Amino acid sequence: MFNIIYTWTITQLDCYPSYAGQADVVFTVHWTYTGTDGTATSSLNGTVNCRYIAGAPFTPYNELTQDQVIGWVVEALGPSQIATYQGIIANEIGIQEGPTPVTPPLPWVK
Repeated sequence: MFNIIYTWTITQLDCYPSYAGQADVVFTVHWTYTGTDGTATSSLNGTVNCRYIAGAPFTPYNELTQDQVIGWVVEALGPSQIATYQGIIANEIGIQEGPTPVTPPLPWVK
C-alpha cells in the first residue's frame, strides 16, 4: 500500500479559569490527525475531553508541551480508534492517488 506518515496537531485547548484549586485547567483538546505519503494528504479533526481530579499531578498551562497534550489525545482515543482513523486517512489518500473518475456519455445515447 502506501508509506503514510501520520502526525498530530493540537489546534486549541479549552480551559476552566479555575478548577479544583488550579488555574487554567484544560477540559477539551481540539486536534487534527494528518496522514501524508509525500504526494497526497488527508486529515481528520476532533476533540477529546480531559478531566482533572483534585490532588492528581498537575502541569500549569504555560508549562504544557505539545507532546504531553498529544499523549492525552492518544490515551483518550486508544489504539483501536486511532487505527480506524488511520484506515480512513489511508483510504482518502488512495482515492486521491487513484485514477481520476470520468462520466462518459451512455454508449446507447447518440
